[in-house]
Amino acid sequence: MAHIPKGATAELELLTFRDALAAANTPSPDYDIEKWLYAPNFYSEYRYILGTRGRNPLICIGINPSTAEPDNLDNTLKSVERIALGNGFDSFIMFNVYAQRATSPDDMEKEYNPLLHKENLEAFRYVLSISEKPAVWAAWGAIIEKRKYLPDCVRDMVRVGQEYGATWHCAGAVTKKGHPHHPLYLRKDEKLKPFDVSAYLDTL
Repeated sequence: MAHIPKGATAELELLTFRDALAAANTPSPDYDIEKWLYAPNFYSEYRYILGTRGRNPLICIGINPSTAEPDNLDNTLKSVERIALGNGFDSFIMFNVYAQRATSPDDMEKEYNPLLHKENLEAFRYVLSISEKPAVWAAWGAIIEKRKYLPDCVRDMVRVGQEYGATWHCAGAVTKKGHPHHPLYLRKDEKLKPFDVSAYLDTL
């Protein structure tokens, strides 16, 4: 089923990322926490992280989460996992520029929630800290044009990434405007290549 936001995220009582992470590290009857990293650890109007646990994850960046959950990946995340394993990573983490769940990006809120963005950046710091040399896969396609606040969210992520020595990558052909390819419809054996995210942001 599609996920349509019930309202503005500012009206929600958001879990901080730290609280969400603590819950994600607590045994759950719904899924194996030894395999999955899922924060918050329940289905809600927002999602910070969904991925598998490992020491060398590929961090994939989409625009916003949809309906995927542990043991119930959508086709996008199945592709993300294939590309991660095919490029020598032992796990993957699906992250997003903006944490509001919406199957259609057209349903994302028109104005961003600063608190949700702040907590999302805390989540990004955490996933960058997992590996010694964090690798970030830009994979949002032209969807970044849907909301004016999205490029600025990415700029904040780039600044955080610099603190951790993150390298940025893309997979497949970029669009005419330079947007990095979305994970869907990539070859199973697609290899990552360097992506100059700062130069790209200068064009937005």
